[in-house]
Amino acid sequence: MLAAAAWIAAEPAVRRAVGGTHRELRLISGLLAPGRGRAGLGLAVHLANGAAFGLAFHRLGGHGIRRAVLAAQAENAILWPGMAIADRVHPDVRSGAWPKLLTDRGAIAQEIGGHLVFGVVLGALLRDGD
Repeated sequence: MLAAAAWIAAEPAVRRAVGGTHRELRLISGLLAPGRGRAGLGLAVHLANGAAFGLAFHRLGGHGIRRAVLAAQAENAILWPGMAIADRVHPDVRSGAWPKLLTDRGAIAQEIGGHLVFGVVLGALLRDGD
């Protein structure tokens, strides 16, 4: 959960650095509760997902920053095609407030950066030999 929280804390800096176009918590909440835009829902789901990923990573023997970053980036790549669904249903994409996320370079770079932060923090928490 700490790694997922670190991602959200770092998101504004990552977004500025890479020209990102969306907000992670709004992405999640807009997919789950369109029209409501509840950041609390997005945060709860993001933290729960991060905790589940971290637990699975640990239980599968994962440890160390390198492995955690690779696992986080693999998850990002595997799930990325799902952005096509977000492009069809998310209110911010449909309204034109956000570009189509699936092919937007800023969105892609932002998600890579968020997953990098997540992996570094998770790996630091699960150091080699722990």
